[in-house]
Amino acid sequence: MKIPNWRRYAGAAMGLVLAAAATMGTAKPAEAGKLSLSMTVWVGYGPIFLARDMGFFKKRGLDAKLTIVSDSALSMGAMAANQIQGTAVTLDEILKYRSPEFCFKTVMALDDSHGADGMVTGNNVNSLADLKGKTIAMNEGSTSQFWFNYLLAKQGMTQSDFKVVNMTADDAAAAFIAGRIPAAVTWEPNLSFVKEHNKGKVLISSAATPGVILDVLVLRCDTIKNDPKDVQALVDGILEAVDYTKAHPTEAYADMAKSVGGYLSKPADFAAAAGGVNFYTAAMNKSYFGTIAAPGEAKDVMNLGLQIWGKLSTIKMPITYPDVIDPSFIDK
Repeated sequence: MKIPNWRRYAGAAMGLVLAAAATMGTAKPAEAGKLSLSMTVWVGYGPIFLARDMGFFKKRGLDAKLTIVSDSALSMGAMAANQIQGTAVTLDEILKYRSPEFCFKTVMALDDSHGADGMVTGNNVNSLADLKGKTIAMNEGSTSQFWFNYLLAKQGMTQSDFKVVNMTADDAAAAFIAGRIPAAVTWEPNLSFVKEHNKGKVLISSAATPGVILDVLVLRCDTIKNDPKDVQALVDGILEAVDYTKAHPTEAYADMAKSVGGYLSKPADFAAAAGGVNFYTAAMNKSYFGTIAAPGEAKDVMNLGLQIWGKLSTIKMPITYPDVIDPSFIDK
């Protein structure tokens, strides 16, 4: 039941990023026509690998090197050191890493969680209010904590109304299933396990909050400035892979399962996981991000992230929409 899902183990603070950056050695800027990216194992990142495997990057003159890592903080550290030019991570999480010394921006959305994240509780719990004063386990510093606080804000509550204990999403689910805690914020496959084995219920899932838990592709600011053709090829290649996936899901999932690997290495498991996310097309990207002059929903999520992480003292600098978002490549 306990399957490692490294996508959002984001509790690592900026110190880990800077420490990782310090050990990377001499920075190696990308050559023209080449980009290096790393990311954790997550179903939403599959189209990046599919674009590579299907030659969607190559036909646009781009050689993309993709590497799987165990923790998103390591990718952020490698990007800070310019050992890689980009990574995939959730929109709320990037706000914690942006600083005057570390400039990067989101160039596109990859997917949003549509039921893959959720809160598990006992069958007698019918609302968040029923859990006031009780213990809830979650991975503090991660998207789970951000999403939980988003839910609370909608209900006029704050985290101080509960007793929050810090556990990884898998450990939180295991503690709930064992009856040690009354509720946990976790993700798939833990949500399905709870339902299928009658261990409780999913009180609420991310299917009720579309666009809030959003995975994005971020690139260094100097890469965006110096190699815009490569960035455009990267974005266009991924969007073509998303279109291919929607038209040929069986073939796409087989390829992505092999390339992404980990707990998603079987096509059937990859397909099941894909049912909990929405892969973002070009039209969805344009609607979500809008323009710098007229931002879309992304600005609302960004502002909420600033409020939530700001209260937890993890924001490094004042951040505006143009500081972390560059929608120009999806506009093209």
